[in-house]
Amino acid sequence: MASTTDDVTLRTELPAARPAPTRTGYADHREDAAVIDDDAQAVLVARELAVEFAAGAAERDAERRAPVAELARLSASGLLGITVPAVYGGADVAAQTLAEVVRLLASADPNIAQIPQSHFTYVNVLRQQGSDEQQRFFFAEILAGRRFGNAQSEAGTRHVQDYRTRLTADGGGFLLTGVKHYSTGALFADWIPVLARGDDEKLYVAYVPAGAPGMTIRDDWTGMGQRTTASGTVELDRVRVPADRVVPHHLTFTGPQLHGAYSQLVHTAIDAGIARAALDEAGEFVRTRTRPWAESGVDRAADDPLLIQRFGELAVQVRATEALLVDAARAIDTARAALTEDSAAAASIAVAVAKAFADGTAIEVTSALFEVGGTRSSLDPLNLHRHWRNARTHTLHDPVRWKLQHIGRYVLNGTRPPRHGLI
Repeated sequence: MASTTDDVTLRTELPAARPAPTRTGYADHREDAAVIDDDAQAVLVARELAVEFAAGAAERDAERRAPVAELARLSASGLLGITVPAVYGGADVAAQTLAEVVRLLASADPNIAQIPQSHFTYVNVLRQQGSDEQQRFFFAEILAGRRFGNAQSEAGTRHVQDYRTRLTADGGGFLLTGVKHYSTGALFADWIPVLARGDDEKLYVAYVPAGAPGMTIRDDWTGMGQRTTASGTVELDRVRVPADRVVPHHLTFTGPQLHGAYSQLVHTAIDAGIARAALDEAGEFVRTRTRPWAESGVDRAADDPLLIQRFGELAVQVRATEALLVDAARAIDTARAALTEDSAAAASIAVAVAKAFADGTAIEVTSALFEVGGTRSSLDPLNLHRHWRNARTHTLHDPVRWKLQHIGRYVLNGTRPPRHGLI
């Protein structure tokens, strides 16, 4: 079904049993973005944008309305270019800075924070395996405010790393054929990196422009949380890709690598941001809208010693999560400075520890919001349940139980974690 780019509102209800709408995307024509100079500026800009984005987050979620204007602001701000290497004009910020930028955005609206998660991941793919020509072209695109989406995950395969999408040689280029699900950011992207297997069965990333003939983006994401990430379906029907738009991603995993740790760090920052937002909103609700329990003997719910105790427990968890996020990011920065098998393993484990803890914190704090807020906090018009829905949905991205396995093997037996993109 044809669509137009001026229809920028996602569905406001779960779809009935009918074909999902097809859209070419919401990528817009922009003036060149600002270029951020250093780490401090990146954090300052993120903090300012977070204030803006928080104002409409609950309403966007309730209406399932795409954050089109907000993403345009994000692109124009220069934040999408902060990981571009300095030699190509970027700020090349530390992993610790990227984590803080994402955490701040997630504390305002985790949907907006998750949309560029793949953007930063696939900028990193170019850093690792892109040719000088590819890096010059794409890093210039990024610094101009262009956005990367993703077309990576597939449904109905044997497991999450069983990729069936094919990149077939054809003349001087390639043809892409397959179906991708959970394609967060694709609907809003200028370029869509597609993970596919080549004729040699190895993994490649093809960078495909939005609107390429044969590529269809479906807005059919119906998750209960992260509702405005538009994490729908990308269909590829013999999409032609020039050879200079294909990167040999399989080479990333032939030696020490931080690809997985880097990607997982951003996911951890999203969880940390959700937890912080829920704690802050719970505190505001209890101070302003919750009645004291009759047996508490106090006039304000905020003076109830049992509620004070509970907030103390939750605050410890949130601050521990934020500290582990910083520790994980520093481990990545240390490994980047001197990459070896041991430093890469240490970084991956540090990120796995932070992610495992952040998952639990995000789920507990977003649930405890109702425990401390009482019945009134569950009222649908308040939409406080978006925090729990977002946390519960986002933490399903990859299982913590396997991270704990790798952590245990590393601590007990010195076994390094596997080389893949999920740890």
